[in-house]
Amino acid sequence: MRLTRVLRDVPWRRVLALFVACLVCTALWAEATQVRLASQVIRLHVLANSDSEEDQALKLEVRDRVLETTSALLAGETEPQAAAVLLNQHLDDIAQTAAQEISAQGHDDRVEVRLEQTWFPTRQYQGISLPAGNYLALRVLIGAAEGHNWWCVVFPNLCLPAVSERALEASTLTPGQISLLQEEETSYVFRFKALELWQSLKHRLMEG
Repeated sequence: MRLTRVLRDVPWRRVLALFVACLVCTALWAEATQVRLASQVIRLHVLANSDSEEDQALKLEVRDRVLETTSALLAGETEPQAAAVLLNQHLDDIAQTAAQEISAQGHDDRVEVRLEQTWFPTRQYQGISLPAGNYLALRVLIGAAEGHNWWCVVFPNLCLPAVSERALEASTLTPGQISLLQEEETSYVFRFKALELWQSLKHRLMEG
């Protein structure tokens, strides 16, 4: 009763300002955490030509061939910077592999492979999630690249049917970052929801 009475006496603008300040502080903390995490991972982002059943099936075939190439290329690599250099040096090879698979499947879609900073919303994949923000990504764009996309973490190699504890432990991620990926800390859920709102707002403002 006493708390209710106190809240009634507080002007609603002050309550709103306090809430917004709390939200921004939480988002800034989460953003700093996301930046540290982003410096340790490279994402794979495969975009289908369209959302047709045929194009979506082709996307997955191309994904599998690209993963075969990147897994062999990055085998034994432990540093994200070195992994990025290797991927950048072999973009043409990866594109050629993707083009060969597209042709083998009876399609003639062009394909483009890039290694670039890309903004992602919060995404879940096979037991892990990554908060919204900018990440270095190996992007495979098939045809018009207007269909639903597929993503995972190509470095460290977490592009597995189900991301196992062993794969996570073998990566270069810290225990805290692994907990973050698995959302083991319930407090992260709210913090990264705040981050997603903050990042989405910033992204929209930057896009004009």
